[in-house]
Amino acid sequence: MAQPVLGILALYINEQKQLEERHIYQKMIVAGKKLGLDVFVFTPQDVRDQPKRIYALTYQPSTKRWSRKWVPFPHMIFDRCRIQNTYRFEQLKRFRSKYRHLLFLNRPLRNKWTIYQVLSEVPAFEPYLPKTKLYSSIKEVQRMLKEHELIYLKPINGTGGRGILRLERLKSSKQLVYVQGRDQLRRIITPQRMSWNQLRAKMSAWNAKGRYLTQQGIALRLASGRVHDYRMLVQKDGTGTWTVTGCAGRVGAAKSITSNLHGGGAAVRMETLLRQWIGDEQKMLQVKEDAERLGVEVAKFLEQRYGALCELALDLAIDRCGHVWLLEVNPKPAREVFAKSGDKDTYALAIQRPLEYAKWLYEHQNSTKQESRASELRGHTSHEADSPAAPSHERLTLSALPADREPVEMASLLEEPPASLSSKLKPSRGSAKRPSKPFFPTLPQQPRRSSKTVDIAERRSQRSQVLDEEELQEPLLSDFDELRELDMQREEERRQQEKEQETKQLIELIQSFEKRMKSGS
Repeated sequence: MAQPVLGILALYINEQKQLEERHIYQKMIVAGKKLGLDVFVFTPQDVRDQPKRIYALTYQPSTKRWSRKWVPFPHMIFDRCRIQNTYRFEQLKRFRSKYRHLLFLNRPLRNKWTIYQVLSEVPAFEPYLPKTKLYSSIKEVQRMLKEHELIYLKPINGTGGRGILRLERLKSSKQLVYVQGRDQLRRIITPQRMSWNQLRAKMSAWNAKGRYLTQQGIALRLASGRVHDYRMLVQKDGTGTWTVTGCAGRVGAAKSITSNLHGGGAAVRMETLLRQWIGDEQKMLQVKEDAERLGVEVAKFLEQRYGALCELALDLAIDRCGHVWLLEVNPKPAREVFAKSGDKDTYALAIQRPLEYAKWLYEHQNSTKQESRASELRGHTSHEADSPAAPSHERLTLSALPADREPVEMASLLEEPPASLSSKLKPSRGSAKRPSKPFFPTLPQQPRRSSKTVDIAERRSQRSQVLDEEELQEPLLSDFDELRELDMQREEERRQQEKEQETKQLIELIQSFEKRMKSGS
């Protein structure tokens, strides 16, 4: 059997062709060699159609240097691309669409609002989800703040704590609200009392309608005054099984409303933080078990709903009663939280598990194809009409999907469990007493969707009235070069405007100087 090849799909973050996670890719390439897996990195800019080749980035451990070489398309693709507002993201969309028949370890997920909607459809998940609504007006924010003393406003596609506001109800005034947060550049906003008109103006300036969420806040301040939460990494292992790789605590920077490491937060081991927050060892074990079960079931459900996945990060909050809350799901998780918390073993495992899964998937695919061929041969040579061999297309694999069929639609809408079962799954939100082992229903394998089911799914998707990750960008242009040229034209126009402004200011300065000279003479 040939050595399997994994291509890590990434995006450059600037015109100097720098990669955001190059140090992680380097570790993956080294770990892949030890597993018998050939790993390289590429971007959509590095792909040539005629002939089909990739100008790949590779790392040589012996020389500790990166180099380039032309290679064929890989057997599998690990998509690590995050959203960008550049022509590079347009190239990515073109690549994903054109080569969707290739074997991807993971497919793009939807935005936070859509994920919340599909999870809330499952009664077993509902108790773990803080109340969330799509932002439409300040009146809706006011209504939610009447129900909860604390709420958050957050972008549906944001990362790193950018543009998040924390609103706290004031007992002394109904006309003012206490606001903290970070702006779009992740800078801390000075805590202040705001009128509702001021808040409305800020949200309008941020173009928040339909692009922000209003979410119930969970009290998470430690004795130090800093907020905290937990990052759980769920991955497929070397047998294709979803498992929790690790969970670490995150403590936010002083005066920060979020715990993001990019915003100055610190990472600590989960046990250390839980011991400080909850204290009781038995309760800590139960909380950890509850959180891990939730993580695995959410991963299974989202994969069944949206298609191939190999890893997810869950941001979790745990209140004083030990209730676990799912804040959001991240399909392109970083691993640094484990390194920064001092958990080197989990950090190494987090890097290696996608590689182990890729190798298993490659071998599993080949084994399935061989079984299909053998079954076909037996069908041709058999004279028993009552037991024909199953045709190979009944063993449909991701790599076998035709180019005109979107492989992410692997499951139809889940049926809700009977009312008698649902009542057992939903503990009271106000009660700290919850089942020691909450039950998650086994998610059934779904048949291929009928046109009626697809129509239902489309109508349900339309009800969300929001744009997903790939729909937030401008319309596609006909060619990558046109995209780049458009981007460069915009940059040139911006520079020209700045130059004209500087010239205007200089002329005004000279005229003012001449005027003063004349008046002085």
